Amino acid sequence: MFAVEVRDHVMIAHSFKGELFGPAQALHGATFVVDAAFLADSLDANGVVIDIGRAHEALKEVLSPLNYRNLDEVPEFAGINTTTEFLTRYVHDHLAQAARDGRLGRPGAEIRAIRVTISESHVARAWYEAPVA
Repeated sequence: MFAVEVRDHVMIAHSFKGELFGPAQALHGATFVVDAAFLADSLDANGVVIDIGRAHEALKEVLSPLNYRNLDEVPEFAGINTTTEFLTRYVHDHLAQAARDGRLGRPGAEIRAIRVTISESHVARAWYEAPVA
């Protein structure tokens, strides 16, 4: 299995509903480091998994509307706890769509999976991995 991974970050604010979250029920900020790994069984005719530049641009495109935003105010997230786990799936789904649309320099059907890891800090992170199809 081959992989290419790109990284960016996003600065957000949000709050959570539910006693489980303790003090995080209050509005708080976070800077998340976001890693997106694109996995393929083989290299393409150019000797790559995908175009790294296009992958990085796709990741930036997904994160840009969230950067410096209070996620509690984003209509798409109404009533949702925007946990790190939730956000990994959100980013994955948008990157998978970019792959299916052919925006990564290789047909999406040739990319086996995408794994998105979001690090909350140097000691905690969450990830989501699923096929592109």
